[in-house]
Order: sequence, then C-alpha cells, then structure tokens
Amino acid sequence: MPSGPPAEPPEELTSPLAYEGVWRFTAPALDASVPQARHAVRDLLAQQCVPVAAEIMDGLLLIVSELVTNAVRHAALLSPQIAVQLTIGANWLQIAIEDSHPYRPKALEADQGDVGGRGLWLVKSLTAEAGGKCGVELTANGGKAIWAELPFAPLATSPPRVP
Repeated sequence: MPSGPPAEPPEELTSPLAYEGVWRFTAPALDASVPQARHAVRDLLAQQCVPVAAEIMDGLLLIVSELVTNAVRHAALLSPQIAVQLTIGANWLQIAIEDSHPYRPKALEADQGDVGGRGLWLVKSLTAEAGGKCGVELTANGGKAIWAELPFAPLATSPPRVP
C-alpha cells in the first residue's frame, strides 16, 4: 500500500482549457444593444472555439436576446447601461445580464392574446430543456443580474419508440 500524499493528476486535467474564462462588456440600454449583445456572444464563442452544440447555441442566443430586451424595456430608466457577462467552464457556460434597477422580475405565462410578457418564462423553459439552471441575484449596487447556465451539449434523449 503506498503511503504519503495522493499522486497529483496530470497537469492537462487540472489546467483550464483554452476557451475557459470570463468576458464582460457593457452596452447602452437601447434597442440596438439587443442584436449587438447576441452577435458579440456568438462571435466570442466562435473566436474561443467553444464546442457548443447547435441547439444549445440557438437557445443561448435567444436567451441573450430576451434578457437584454427585458433590461432595455424595464430597467433603462434607472440603468442607462447594462452589463453582459459570459463565463465559460470546461463543459458549461453562463450568461448573465446585469442592470441597476432593483426590481426582481418574475417569469409569467402570458395570456394567448398578450403580445409580450413571456420572455422570462421562455428563458426558464429553454434553460430547463437544455439541462441547465437560471436565476436572479442582487448586485452590490442594488441592481440585479439575471443569469442562465447551460451545458455545451443537450441532455441525452431517449430514442423514439418504434411501434
């Protein structure tokens, strides 16, 4: 039986992968920031060669659009700037949209006749479907950060049943 401390894992198992890290940028709380934020996130993931599955990428970009749109529509009065933070781990990523407005939104299911109001519900649904999680945290400046964490690959689904 060997004695002493356990052997260290090989360095390649403990070193961060090339694409791991945290990127943060700010944008004005304007409608034009919605596509700009979406494109910036997409381009950053491509530039870093992050192996995100296409269906996760599609969901992520929709989540970015919904969260930035909500910040622009509902927080701009108290938050002329919003922050977008993308954190990339070994096999997951987290997007967070931060504003200075203290109101913590709730995900509501809108009535069929409503034109809007489903954004956070959609974010929760997309995140859960991918096997991720989402939430809202208060920030030090009295505002909030709404975040969604997703795996790089979707949950494994069972094969369709053949009758």
